[in-house]
Amino acid sequence: MFRTILNLIIAIPLILVFCHGCSTVQKKRNKPNVIVIHTDDLGYGDVSCYNPQSKIQTPHIDKLATDGMLFTDAHSAASYCTPSRYSILTGNYCWREPDALTLQGGYGGPIIADEEKTLGHLFQENGYKTAAVGKWHVGMKWALKEGEDEPEEGNIDFESPLVYTPIDQGFDYFFGTSGCTSDDSPFAFIENRQLLGLPLTPVNDLQVVGDFNWDTGEKYYKDVLVAQGWQHETADTIFNEKAIEFIEREAKKDNPFFVYLAPSLPHIPWLPPDFIKGASQAGARGDQVALIDYCLGQITAKLDELGLEENTIIVFTSDNGPRIGENGHQSSAHLRGYKGSTFEGGHRVPFIVKWPGKIPANSKTDQLLGTVDLYGTFAKILNHTMGHHEAPDSFDFTSVFLGQAQNPVRETYVHHGFAIRKGDWKLIFDVEGLEDVSAKNVMPEGLYNLKNDPKEEHNLLAKHPGVAKQLKETFIDIYKKGFSRRQQ
Repeated sequence: MFRTILNLIIAIPLILVFCHGCSTVQKKRNKPNVIVIHTDDLGYGDVSCYNPQSKIQTPHIDKLATDGMLFTDAHSAASYCTPSRYSILTGNYCWREPDALTLQGGYGGPIIADEEKTLGHLFQENGYKTAAVGKWHVGMKWALKEGEDEPEEGNIDFESPLVYTPIDQGFDYFFGTSGCTSDDSPFAFIENRQLLGLPLTPVNDLQVVGDFNWDTGEKYYKDVLVAQGWQHETADTIFNEKAIEFIEREAKKDNPFFVYLAPSLPHIPWLPPDFIKGASQAGARGDQVALIDYCLGQITAKLDELGLEENTIIVFTSDNGPRIGENGHQSSAHLRGYKGSTFEGGHRVPFIVKWPGKIPANSKTDQLLGTVDLYGTFAKILNHTMGHHEAPDSFDFTSVFLGQAQNPVRETYVHHGFAIRKGDWKLIFDVEGLEDVSAKNVMPEGLYNLKNDPKEEHNLLAKHPGVAKQLKETFIDIYKKGFSRRQQ
């Protein structure tokens, strides 16, 4: 009898420990893994599930749409790189932060404030392992040579670890480039804080593309620093491999993970690797879009191999609109404008989300969404209560994802450049000075009804001044309040 009681006393703690371990593992597994793929200059008309007339076939992206939900009215925060990336990471309209409106070069300092949370912080605080892979482009802090205080190329101590990188902004792992992968010196990978491929070599010849004419695609060259073994053609496939390595590593540990993957595709220079050349009928740029599709296929295949597909959310989108397509390819589809434009082609982007068993397969929505809304949506999915100043312009689209929304989640959306949407109406306007916005310095330039005029061919400003006035006042109100999402 005594021995039986003793055995029970010994066994009970072991059972409790075992059950606690089971509970922890189960809790981890119940959290969905999340992958956000944020492409660079991918247009509404580049993807074949958006544009049946596309000269580029994108079977893996199309399958993502078949398995998930496709948004037809999704928008980047701006029509060029840095501000759009700032907004998707922070849930904050980029025009609220003046530093976010300047394109960051390879040596630009951090534009996300220390006190501002990123998607990385959101997931870290909720038990995830987080990775940022690819083009960062919202600033880092380099180590400087002794006696120097300006982050210019000649002042950088490349041998020393970087002082401030995505590792300091919510990410457990970083592999990527500081500025634009394809046209910002230095052409070199950074892993966590360390610059790879040292020593850097100065180059000014045809080995490296220094820059492109945005309109013609014509190459011209400038002095740049290049890491040992650097090749533009392989940068994005290396990004993809690093993201997959991170997924495998965390899957083995049973850790829920969040991956922010930011390829440079199909940004200039259009230098596709040999294995993808000729994959499209839209020239070298089209082949780079085909490479995005290939990379997505590699990721989804790995998730399937690891048994993670059913518990992984994938979001696929773009930082802004495209550059003009080749060989008659309509990279913006039926929309007016391209990258850099306030017209729809500049910022209406592909947006597809897949979450097996939660998001209805092969579904489509015309809900007005911004990429800025990812923060608020994931906060809801994670049961995270946002503070008053956290992600002030990010709305919760969970009800849309789950196919339960009865009404529009967003009534308005403000695009940098500037434009404001409300329902079918869109007002394009200019602002003279963001320091003190008022009725005097907000100047309407064009008013369009996108339901009746999706190509924005008919400016209705003179016919509907009252609508323009109302939209102008709405923007001023959103600016002065400092937030636009509904506060809890």
